[in-house]
Amino acid sequence: MPLLSFDAITKRYPGVVALDRVDFAVEPGEVHALVGENGAGKSTLLKILAGATRPDEGTIRLDGDATSFPAPRAALDRGITVIYQELALVPQLGADANIFLGMEPMRGMTLDRAAMRSRTAESLATLGLNIDPSTPVGTLSVAQQQLVELARALRRKAGVIALDEPTAALTAREADHLFEHIARLTAQGVAVIYVSHRLDEVRRLARTITVLRDGHRVWSGAARDVSDAEVIRLMVGRDVEYERVPPGRAPDPDPALTVRDLTRTPAFHHVSLTLRRGEIVGLAGLVGAGRTEVGRCIAGIDRAEEGAMTLAGAPYRPRTPREAIAKRVVYLPEDRKRHGLILMMRIRENVTLPVLRRFTHWGRVDAAPERAAADGAVRALALRPPDIERVTRTLSGGNQQKVVVAKWLLADADVLIFDEPTRGVDVGAKVELHRQIRALADRGKAVLVISSELPEILALADRIVVMREGRVAGELAREGASAESILRLAVAAA
Repeated sequence: MPLLSFDAITKRYPGVVALDRVDFAVEPGEVHALVGENGAGKSTLLKILAGATRPDEGTIRLDGDATSFPAPRAALDRGITVIYQELALVPQLGADANIFLGMEPMRGMTLDRAAMRSRTAESLATLGLNIDPSTPVGTLSVAQQQLVELARALRRKAGVIALDEPTAALTAREADHLFEHIARLTAQGVAVIYVSHRLDEVRRLARTITVLRDGHRVWSGAARDVSDAEVIRLMVGRDVEYERVPPGRAPDPDPALTVRDLTRTPAFHHVSLTLRRGEIVGLAGLVGAGRTEVGRCIAGIDRAEEGAMTLAGAPYRPRTPREAIAKRVVYLPEDRKRHGLILMMRIRENVTLPVLRRFTHWGRVDAAPERAAADGAVRALALRPPDIERVTRTLSGGNQQKVVVAKWLLADADVLIFDEPTRGVDVGAKVELHRQIRALADRGKAVLVISSELPEILALADRIVVMREGRVAGELAREGASAESILRLAVAAA
């Protein structure tokens, strides 16, 4: 009998079905790999398992019995621990306090600190971590923090442990050490759900593989029965959703922006790429590959430690976003609500904010030319409704993104970096935004599109740079590029 099974698990959010009748089973003492593209539903499923999210339909069974987890504590009490990529530790507290958080040993009415310290030392020693139990976990390495999380799970007598991209921030040696501990856990009968994009790790660890795609379980079976190439095809086996908008002009021969050996530890290392006017370059890769961090360094939000950049042939090394904007290099962030817009402001105010000096005389804004400029910018993008006095938060996601684009159009940017430009917008708005991005390139702008959606990259990009684990894994031309070829570079599959 399976230790854990998911039966027809369904989760809906406004405008999207994150999970659609997902079912598979996990046996005791096995590593069960859960793989899929970004957005396939893996994280949602783990949140449901952890009790952080409630499913709309379906049943979770433990030892054959239907159960539900109305809160994370309920899942922990049933022996289920989910260790996320972002570790759930209190950095200021010691390893002992973190391990026993919520189940502290007591002596009468007082905390039994001696018992807590000795039991922590014992738990950590079994995992090969010999540290002072009171050491604040914020001072430990990521690998050591993961062992603290595992020690906490073992203290709770976890029968099911789910690991979400556990080696993303580990060295090869640290990863090997983790794999040894996973083997010990499964030998004791613990079931491990292992979420990873790294197929070499999946091959090394997993007895069973389940593939999710667009919220559906598309395959589940023995790892030995499926090749890496077949796994990739299962992960991306859908038609491209968007039309490929052909370029309206040839790119300039000389680069507008050149990046050489750019490094920001630990996010990315020795990244090189070029952007040309009239061209869209797609930056693809899995979550954690370093794509966003590269874009932020180009835009002056973060500082690179090594490497060089040139803009129109001249040295370029912005220390702040203001310096980048002055050089007409702009970054359109993934989270437009938090970092791209001031939602309580009117559309007009958001659009003219970067160039407000243009309309200011003697400390006062000249309203008529400001309104005319904002109105022209939003109408060029077919904003609906084109009412520049409307409060920005009342717009749909797609129209909010158009306001972000309009802002930088008015600033006359030459290099535009789009980070997940259509996240959270409907299909119709995506198609329209794609046309607007292509129109920017056709007007002679240099465009970099960072996207987790392979269909979007394929629809937009004239060239595709693929990153893997902080480095450039390869470059593909528009002609002949496919979701499979991109993903093969992203996961280093043969």
